[in-house]
Amino acid sequence: MAAIPVPSSRALAQHLPSVRRAAALVPAASRCHIAATVRPQWGRQAVSVPADRRTFSTTPTRPFKTDDVLQRTNTEFSPFSVEGKTAIVTGAGSGINYVFAKQLLERNCNVLLADLALRPEAQALIDQYSANAGRTARAIFVKTDVVQWPDLDAVFTTADAEFGGADIVCPGAGVYEPHWSNFWHPPGTARSRDSASPANGIGHYATLDINLTHPIRCTQLAISRWLNPSPTSPHMKATPANPKRIVHISSVAGQTPGFSTPLYQASKHAVSGLIRSLAPLDSLGIRVNGVAPGVIKTPLWTEHPEKLKMLDTNVDAWVEPEEVADAMMRCCEDEAVVGGWVLEVLKGTTRN
Repeated sequence: MAAIPVPSSRALAQHLPSVRRAAALVPAASRCHIAATVRPQWGRQAVSVPADRRTFSTTPTRPFKTDDVLQRTNTEFSPFSVEGKTAIVTGAGSGINYVFAKQLLERNCNVLLADLALRPEAQALIDQYSANAGRTARAIFVKTDVVQWPDLDAVFTTADAEFGGADIVCPGAGVYEPHWSNFWHPPGTARSRDSASPANGIGHYATLDINLTHPIRCTQLAISRWLNPSPTSPHMKATPANPKRIVHISSVAGQTPGFSTPLYQASKHAVSGLIRSLAPLDSLGIRVNGVAPGVIKTPLWTEHPEKLKMLDTNVDAWVEPEEVADAMMRCCEDEAVVGGWVLEVLKGTTRN
């Protein structure tokens, strides 16, 4: 297994002004201390790597030296349009991700929809944009369990085979702390599917596997391909002149505490932290952004009466999926948006 070298402290220090600019745009109430934490803490005992070759393990075929690229501070960036591109969207069988996939297709962007199953409207979208439909853009479905890493590998491999790779990756699949993986229903209790005695001894919370580990892994797989493209796909090389996009779905829950759903809150805090931590990749042509919606009017809520009881309709205004998808499109195309931003989407308003 090869690895991507992590930028050295010196390289990141030279890139720090742009990181500070990104940090300054994060709302004060939810700002993570990007500028204070970008220097990797490689001196800890648990990490044992050469000082001149610090790496994190992932799945590319060749290493890529990023230090010299991160030192460029006046790089020209090319505008990004989704037209003619290809996107991977997990969780696209319904809800926000379905609407985002639909918007992409309407703008002539190929989409690989990855999910366990498709709702009727998503299946209709696949049929509408099939290879035989005669349209410019094409949609395909790959049945995917996002907690299974081989399934995620298969998604990217299929995108490579069908479209020559993906330019946009949205690891959007998520759950709202269901009873089967819930802090208040611990592993081993009647309602939980999380095992208290896993066969290999390694415990998991499915909520965290879906909401956090899966987007982390998708992000690694995307970056690996964009920094280390195969010889047959040189067009996949990310540069400021050939930019790529990663769009995450966080939540306003990632900015607040939530006693009823602590696993969900923790997962979204972590996703927002991941987005902001990867802001320096912007200088390589890889923009990592996300959206933080309020309560979304999707089947995740509307088909679960027990969850609706948590809402205060006097305070919680429904956000339409189209509003969130519009913000996700901004993350792709709006040149005013910079890497590390998380766009908060409430009813009728979006803010940085």
